[in-house]
Amino acid sequence: MIGYPILNMDYFFTDIHKYLRLLEEVIIHFMWKNFKIKGERKKGKTGVWFNVKNGKSRKICAIGIRMSRWVTMHGFALNVNTDLQYFNHIIPCGIYNQEVTSLKKEDISFQEVKRMVKKSFQEIFDVEFI
Repeated sequence: MIGYPILNMDYFFTDIHKYLRLLEEVIIHFMWKNFKIKGERKKGKTGVWFNVKNGKSRKICAIGIRMSRWVTMHGFALNVNTDLQYFNHIIPCGIYNQEVTSLKKEDISFQEVKRMVKKSFQEIFDVEFI
């Protein structure tokens, strides 16, 4: 699932790192609230991960943004039902020796995930989509 928020950060805050951390928080919040799955941050890396503390971390959500005049572009890619074998042919996010994972084990529709992530985004950013 690709999330591509376009926000004028002048209406929120003008801090790129804070924006990145809040995008991570949207996914962490979504996973915990709906599935009791603990998403984590990994020191020095952007995105959302599993099993950071036990040394077998796997990335479930990649985040990459751009801002121009404090208007956001790009966003996140959450692996919902992704065929993970495709990742065997690339180095995701330029990070070697790190696995990726997905929510595929959860029996849930893509539309339901979309609705849940949208709700988490609204809660974390304190906005209402129109």
